[in-house]
Amino acid sequence: MSVLDRCRAVATSTWSDALDSLDLRGVIPDLTLRSGAGRVAGWAVTVKETVGEYPVEAFAVGDFLDLVRRNSMLVFDLAGEPVSSFGGLAALAAVQKRAAGVIIDGACRDVDEIRNIGLWLASRHVTPLSGKGRINVIGRNVAVSVCGVAVKPGDCIVGDETGIVCIPSERLNEALAIAEDLTARDAKFAEALRAGESFRSAAARLRHL
Repeated sequence: MSVLDRCRAVATSTWSDALDSLDLRGVIPDLTLRSGAGRVAGWAVTVKETVGEYPVEAFAVGDFLDLVRRNSMLVFDLAGEPVSSFGGLAALAAVQKRAAGVIIDGACRDVDEIRNIGLWLASRHVTPLSGKGRINVIGRNVAVSVCGVAVKPGDCIVGDETGIVCIPSERLNEALAIAEDLTARDAKFAEALRAGESFRSAAARLRHL
């Protein structure tokens, strides 16, 4: 099993606990799942943008889509502005490249198209308002901030219906070992509960929770 497969097997709640144990801030708040289901994991490909009045060419959607590879997670930093960074045609291109998903600290549009395409996507806003003439892409594969959480190119992003976490690439092996141990402990706890043991007794016996 690859490292990314192992990361995908861990729930975001468990990832949060693992990051807490390392005193790392990685839970990304304020984003809502708009399309897709289940758990995804991918390597961050970051896009930093600003909003204003710009030439249409400044939006440069093709440039950041050129960076997408299989298992890429596109990560947009638009500082929470309610302007669309991503729509249906971009979603189709991302799926064709086997991207893992998209997260946007800003907005998307064409949600019905994105859902039909099947791309996993979470954003702060949904709006019909196009980024053309309004968004300037000022950085690709640079350090960004998503809802106040630092994300670097190559960091591991895991998302599910509960939330989204960023695991720094330089701490991934350490965090993954903790997360997998917590997952195993949770499974033993659940097994005890199904066997009729009380929550209090199982927690004390397993020294978990």
